[in-house]
Amino acid sequence: MTDPKPDLTIRGVKVFEGLLDAPAQEAMVADLRKVVARAPLFSPMTPYGKPMRVRMTSAGRYGWFSDRKGYRYEPRHPSGVDWPPIPESVLRVWAAVSGTHREPDCCLVNYYTDGAKMGMHQDKDEADFGYPVVSVSLGDEALFRIGNLTRGGKTESVWLRSGDVLVMGDEARLVYHGIDRVKPDTSTLLDGGGRINLTLRVVDP
Repeated sequence: MTDPKPDLTIRGVKVFEGLLDAPAQEAMVADLRKVVARAPLFSPMTPYGKPMRVRMTSAGRYGWFSDRKGYRYEPRHPSGVDWPPIPESVLRVWAAVSGTHREPDCCLVNYYTDGAKMGMHQDKDEADFGYPVVSVSLGDEALFRIGNLTRGGKTESVWLRSGDVLVMGDEARLVYHGIDRVKPDTSTLLDGGGRINLTLRVVDP
């Protein structure tokens, strides 16, 4: 994983196909099971009063959170415990592709099952958009849609497979993006199927 080069660049979004091989994926999932054991998955409420279909948790100094008060980062899991540290296996991916020596403050863990999807949105709850967002895909394939810096307009899509890594930085840091659907039974990595998406972010300035 030394100085990898992206296989695709779509609207400034860099896609590293298969950056993680099968043993690396399995080791990362084992690390994530430890995270979930300490900070269980939960379904946050949107500011509009609807529960998200994606279950999530976090690791790092902060965890991403949502309720009727809005979207934000919190220093503790809803249960009151501190978020677990970001696993070293995940930090190695950040170090390889982020282009910065600054470590991420948050690793958001999204778990997609049963037709869960993610609508088009921007990642803009962070203080400094000069740092990229790094995304890791594990498990079933997902159709990732890339839009524009403003809502609406033409979009492009790419299938993300288990082991793929994506970087949104520079001019692509604030593009709208989302997950249209997850294709079941396209990976045997996760017991019971489904998809895990990790997004690594720098939160503080």
